[in-house]
Amino acid sequence: MQKISVAISSVALVLVCFSKLLIAQQLPGADRIMAMYSKSEVRIPMRDGTTLFTAIYTPRDRSQNYPIMLMRTPYGCQPYGEDRYRPRIGPSSIVEDEGYIFVHQDVRGRWMSEGSFDNMRPHVLGDSQLDESSDTFDTIDWLVKNVPANNGRVGMWGISYPGFYCAAALAEQHPALACSSPQAPISDFFFDDFHHHGAYLLSYLFATNTFGYQHDGPSNWKWYSELAPSQQDPWKFYFELLPLRKVEKMLPEGNEFWRQLTEHPNYDSFWKSRNILPHLRGVKAGVMTVGGLFDAEDLYGPLNIYRSLERNNPDMFNILVMGPWAHGDWSTRSNKNQRVGSIEFGAGIASDYQKSVEAPFFRHFLKGSPERPEFEALMYDTGTHQWEKYRKWPPANAQTLRLHFTPEKTLSPQPPTNNEPRAFLSFLSDPFDPVPYREKEKIKFRFTPRNYMTDDQRFASARDDVLVFQTNPLQQPLKLTGDLLSHLRVSTSQSDADWIVKLIDVYPDNDVTTPNLDSDQHQPSFAGYQQMVRSDVIRGRFRNSYQTPEPFTPGNIETVELPLQDVHHTFKTGHRIMVHVQSTWFPLIDRNPQKYVDNIFKAEKEDYVAAEHRVYCSGSDGSFIEMKITR
Repeated sequence: MQKISVAISSVALVLVCFSKLLIAQQLPGADRIMAMYSKSEVRIPMRDGTTLFTAIYTPRDRSQNYPIMLMRTPYGCQPYGEDRYRPRIGPSSIVEDEGYIFVHQDVRGRWMSEGSFDNMRPHVLGDSQLDESSDTFDTIDWLVKNVPANNGRVGMWGISYPGFYCAAALAEQHPALACSSPQAPISDFFFDDFHHHGAYLLSYLFATNTFGYQHDGPSNWKWYSELAPSQQDPWKFYFELLPLRKVEKMLPEGNEFWRQLTEHPNYDSFWKSRNILPHLRGVKAGVMTVGGLFDAEDLYGPLNIYRSLERNNPDMFNILVMGPWAHGDWSTRSNKNQRVGSIEFGAGIASDYQKSVEAPFFRHFLKGSPERPEFEALMYDTGTHQWEKYRKWPPANAQTLRLHFTPEKTLSPQPPTNNEPRAFLSFLSDPFDPVPYREKEKIKFRFTPRNYMTDDQRFASARDDVLVFQTNPLQQPLKLTGDLLSHLRVSTSQSDADWIVKLIDVYPDNDVTTPNLDSDQHQPSFAGYQQMVRSDVIRGRFRNSYQTPEPFTPGNIETVELPLQDVHHTFKTGHRIMVHVQSTWFPLIDRNPQKYVDNIFKAEKEDYVAAEHRVYCSGSDGSFIEMKITR
């Protein structure tokens, strides 16, 4: 009878807990979390005595032990106070409902943590050295030894900067770290966010203060001020920031990040030391890197973290997920139609990923579930709007296709023939009449830009300072599966130039599909729409070395190679492939003076001059774009 009574009591306890869980799941936001979790706040000591503020959310159901899910952030663990709860504490509501001990931590020198902040703090070898890996190691060590009811396994996740901390934790990782999911992670600040191949992203200006100032000590309020525009018109505001030294007068004194940007215009030891990729070796944890194919902020990071892990750790569990998302869209809590700009991809894409991929990943490594993602790469085709699984990325059967630029402004799989030995197309690039990165009326003041990644490019195609190359309408679909390389043979009448290349999907003129319009969109249908699929920029001075810049010799023909990040896109039958080549992209990037100066941040206004740029289309010695395709 005693055994029966105990069994009945156990069943009753399970039913009560399940009933509470169902009730909690129906509550809104922070009330739901409060009903399911209790919150505590602690200060975890690091090996140098510095303490890091840490908020711990533990399931109220104490009938079992739980894995720990850790997220480290420079953006604050608000709200502070053990009686104040966040509306979300995990990567998804699905993961929250399954029960984990969620831990949020302010990184060194930010918000309620002690110490000094170092932007993308360099990784250093040695147990006595301090970096983000050692801080994570010490944090995990304290958590597994001091948090009640944990099962000894730790997982990490984080989006954007917190994604970098997930990657940094993999270098000299703690044995209890079972898995990590860097999502839209930064990996190298010279190629993500504030720079692209050495070009400064002026559009990130309003993010500068966020990382530019130290706090005097733990603080639960924002100790830095936001940068406010001096006028209402974004184009005029950015246009008048010439020379760039004018920015200094807009920033409160002592902005460390602006000083770092302006004092290190080249890929010197300062930036190299902040590259986490060389340190991703000896990784034992399972890793799932997640990114958005239309992420305007951090596209380089996820692709290259995945590649570095794959190259340096051939036996580890390492997978990649890239969806039709802008920055962080995969974490949304709604089933609304996923869209970037005017392009819609369907409803429930984020929730399907959370349920079918993300939750099983953490469940497998942290709770021992046999189910886990069975793929090497899960990629969304942004042309056909379908997911595809691959055993290798890029696919093992991918073939290389070169499309050559011709003097007739076409793209041809064969090099041009019967043309002049030095055939070229030219355009005049004027920094005082730059090509906008989207139609001027759509340019806004914001922390970072996003929707331009799928914008209609007809406004740019109509300009004289944009070279346009395109194929005939395709007779059959063409699927691009991997990275792209732009190989440009160029010359300039001046001594410096930026080179921007855009890959574009041109819709048929008879397409009658009606887009779900944003307020700043006006086209009645997609007829003739020129959807940007991929784009990037390289500062021409870095054509041979990011560390040692070189001026162009006026009139000399030189090679500029611009790697473009991976795509997974099918150009449908009847569509055209188009490529743009231009030298300004304003105010996404700052303007190149086009007269070589050692440091563009210190250029004078009179250094900015117009220049004639030439792109050569001379047979086998001409320009082309190289892509990977699968049949």
